[in-house]
Amino acid sequence: MDLETVSADAFGGSLTGIGVNLLTRDVRGLAGFLSEVFGLSVHRLSDDFAILRHGAMMLQLHSDASFARHPLPGLIPENPPRGGGAQLYLFGIDPDAAIARATAAGHVVLEPARDKPHGLREGTILSPEGYAFSPAIPSA
Repeated sequence: MDLETVSADAFGGSLTGIGVNLLTRDVRGLAGFLSEVFGLSVHRLSDDFAILRHGAMMLQLHSDASFARHPLPGLIPENPPRGGGAQLYLFGIDPDAAIARATAAGHVVLEPARDKPHGLREGTILSPEGYAFSPAIPSA
């Protein structure tokens, strides 16, 4: 399915499995962070909505304003970090390279890359709003 040209209702009707949607104050800023640090591809981008891909995984971003009638924004903490408690793994992305890019761009590295007992080399980088993204590859 061509995400650039498909209608919103056709796109929504095509979704299966588990979807991840993050609410954000700045859709363009979070999409830029995910593209710059992790290499996610941006397929749709506006001030209110974005679709990003990492392999077969799709990630949606919605602005707070686009969810004004939904009950979820009432649960967002008034004080940052917004994404506390959620960790989003991005498998197949080299954590050392992602952390180097994040550091160069001035982002917060919560956990440096290291080999873990469960067979992954991973690290954790915070988005500007506090979402924890963990790039991970098999340990050497």
